[in-house]
Amino acid sequence: MITSDAIKWNAPNDPHPARAASQRSYSAVAKGDLAEWLTVYAEDAILEDPVGPSMFDPEGKGHHGHAGISAFWELAIAPIATFEFDIYDSFANPGSNTCANIGRIKTSFADGSHTTTDLIMVYIVDDEGRVKSMKAFWEPDRTMASFTKA
Repeated sequence: MITSDAIKWNAPNDPHPARAASQRSYSAVAKGDLAEWLTVYAEDAILEDPVGPSMFDPEGKGHHGHAGISAFWELAIAPIATFEFDIYDSFANPGSNTCANIGRIKTSFADGSHTTTDLIMVYIVDDEGRVKSMKAFWEPDRTMASFTKA
């Protein structure tokens, strides 16, 4: 369920539970609403964004539970002024609890500078439709190379 104009969804849009959870996640991020974002994630969820060691996760072990996910928010999401999501494909097998979305995210800072990240995001949900695993595959060096000054 998309609730933000900052999301372009040009992909299959059926009510698959993992796809719906991904849309709720993007909407909460676009609105800057941490409390809403945490409702999308199971209490014991693991978030890897990006997968592997990075400036957000030097050991590459992911962010665990609501405390870890909240810490990731403060480090990686809170400093961003605006997000623009462009999801141009989504794969979710009916009867599965997983979807993979392919897209691009433009992140803009308060001074007007921005970066663009091309990525694949894989969501696994539990029986209640809450995300228990999210893995975002992207390359920090490629994102940083896209940095554009205001």
